[in-house]
Amino acid sequence: MVRFTVLASGSKGNSTVVTGGRTRILVDAGLSCRELFRRMKLAGEEPETLDAILITHEHTDHINGLAVTARKLGIPVYFTEGTHRAWMRWLTPRRQMTYAQWLEQCRRQAAERQAEADAGELSAAGEPDEEETVTGPSCDAPEAVSPDPVSPEMARLAAETLIEDLQAEAESAAELPAGAANEDRVPSRKEDPTWLPCVEYFAAGEPFEIGDIAISPFTIPHDAADPVGFVFRVEGVRMASATDLGYVPPNVKAQLKGLDLLLIESNHDLEMLRDGPYPWSVKQRVLSRVGHLSNEAAADFLQNGYDGQAAYVILAHLSESNNLPELARVTAERALNGYASLLANRLLLAEQHQPLESIYF
Repeated sequence: MVRFTVLASGSKGNSTVVTGGRTRILVDAGLSCRELFRRMKLAGEEPETLDAILITHEHTDHINGLAVTARKLGIPVYFTEGTHRAWMRWLTPRRQMTYAQWLEQCRRQAAERQAEADAGELSAAGEPDEEETVTGPSCDAPEAVSPDPVSPEMARLAAETLIEDLQAEAESAAELPAGAANEDRVPSRKEDPTWLPCVEYFAAGEPFEIGDIAISPFTIPHDAADPVGFVFRVEGVRMASATDLGYVPPNVKAQLKGLDLLLIESNHDLEMLRDGPYPWSVKQRVLSRVGHLSNEAAADFLQNGYDGQAAYVILAHLSESNNLPELARVTAERALNGYASLLANRLLLAEQHQPLESIYF
C-alpha cells in the first residue's frame, strides 16, 4: 500500500507523511511534536510507526518540531550537510558584540595576560632571566552575526512550539523508569538543543533509499542554505513534493515528469501580495527568484512545463495573508483544462489548519 498524507501546509507549518511498503517517512516537521502527533492520529497514521524524518530546508515552518519529535520517537533525521549546519546555527545563535564590548574584552584579555606574565616572573625568581614570549588569545575584531529576520508572527509560533515541546520532553522524562542509567539519559533541549538520535546526510542529485522508499532529492531555488524537493518512488508509484521555490528551473521540470502525484506550491496572488500587509522588504523576498511561487507561476508551469500525467495535483503552501483558496484553485484549473484525461489531474488544496485526506495508490 502506498499512501500520501499532507498534515499541514502553509507559512505556519509544513509536514507530510509518505508511506510505502513497510516504511513511513515524515517529510518536514514544521509543527510542534504534540500537534504533529495529533494530526497524524486524525489522519489515521500512527506516530510510533515512523521510520525517519526527512528535511527539505531549515526555515522554521519546516523544522519547528523536529528535535523533540526525533528524540521522542528515537528515529534518524535526514538532512543535506548544509541544511544540518544551518539548523544547528539557528538553534545556537551567536551573540552580537558592540564595539564598546569588544574594547572591554580586549582590555580584560590584556590584563589576564599581564597577570600571567607577572606570576611567571615571581615563580622564576633567582633563576637566570630568559627571553620569554607571552602568548594569549587573540583579540580579533567582533563579528556581528545576527539570525535571519523573523516576523513577529513566526517568533510567536516558534515560542509556542518551544513551550509545547518542552512540556512534551518533561512528560517523556517522567515516563522513564526509576533508577535508569544516567549515561542512557537523553540530554534535554535546554542542555543540548542540537542533539538528535541519529543524523544521516544526503545530497541533491544523488538518489538514496529509506527502507522500501526510493528518494531522489533535487535542488530548488529558495533563500535557504541547501533547499531540496523530493521524488518518492515505491511499488511503482512516483510522487513529488516541490514547494518553497521562487521559480521552476529546468532541473525541477525534469524531475516533475511521469508522476502519479504532484505536490506543487501556489503561495500567493500577485495583486494580494503587492497590496497586502507585508513590509516591502518581505514582499521583495517572496517575489524574488529565491522566494515563493505565485498562483500565476504555478499555473504557467502546469500549462507549459508539466506533462499532465499525475492522477493528483495538490496545491500547497498557500499564504493566509496573500492568497485565497478559490483564487489558487481557479487559476490552476484553467491551466489544467488542456489535459484531456478523466483519470488524471484531480486538483486538491492542502490546508494549514487540518490534514488533507490521505491519498492511496
